[in-house]
Amino acid sequence: MTTSASTVIEIIEFTDPVCTWCWGSEPVLRKLETRFGEQIKISFVMAGLVKDITSFYDSNNDIGGDPARSNANIARHWLEASQRHGMPVKSEGFALFSHDHPSSYPQNIAYKAAQLQDQKLADRFLRRIREASAAEAKLTNTDEVLIELASEVGLDVARFLEDLSSGAALSAFKQDLATAAKYRAHGFPTFLVRYGKKEVLLRGYQRYEEFKAVIGHLANGTIRERPIPADEEAIMAFIQKYASVAPVEIKMTFDLTDIELNSAINSLMAQQRITRREAGNGYFLSPKISPMICDAPTGVCTGQTS
Repeated sequence: MTTSASTVIEIIEFTDPVCTWCWGSEPVLRKLETRFGEQIKISFVMAGLVKDITSFYDSNNDIGGDPARSNANIARHWLEASQRHGMPVKSEGFALFSHDHPSSYPQNIAYKAAQLQDQKLADRFLRRIREASAAEAKLTNTDEVLIELASEVGLDVARFLEDLSSGAALSAFKQDLATAAKYRAHGFPTFLVRYGKKEVLLRGYQRYEEFKAVIGHLANGTIRERPIPADEEAIMAFIQKYASVAPVEIKMTFDLTDIELNSAINSLMAQQRITRREAGNGYFLSPKISPMICDAPTGVCTGQTS
């Protein structure tokens, strides 16, 4: 069944790849995608959180000014936020900002470069930047790390670098900044929920129930949440679809208790269908990859998921 554009709910997140409450919103977005399927379309506008840490100031968390002091305060703030949203965070060794790399704009521009190449890969790239920034304490505002992550998700690195060096990605980012300014999206995340010509702006982290209520209001009941099974096969399909999943994303999507969540994870681990990757104060689950199959003509080796 094909859904026409006029009957699709759009959720546009004004975001930055290193925003902790955007990271915390990932479980909610994945639940929305799973429960509403093709009835919903999620996209991202890069809104640029930190142009320069030395002139930036977040009075609520005392972040800004000196990069080293800001890194320490960011790590503490992210760890506190993690206790609430449940996504993994690595505070040890967090040193994202420095006098040589004072901005989060490089991550925003890199996403736009990926988007110029392939939308699906760009969204995978954005998720990978979020993981690397929040849960691995990687220096994602450096070219070296961004190139590594671009390669990981399957982007054409030569094209990626060309779109960065030519100014095409920067130009696209400036258009996103203009869109964010139009909607006065100055705090992140901010969500624009659109159905046809009707729009609702939601500022800050939103629970799934709030999105569901707004969708019901805008679509007047024509777009409905679909029931999904909470069995092992459905959970395995979810992990396969997203490739890297935090436990809270499974728990929220399938409405599981902690006992049910742990039982499902332990069972899939025992069957050797998934692997666990430690990350900061948490971990990610991925499908287990079988031995690689290499194609001589292309020089590409791939693994098959269990």
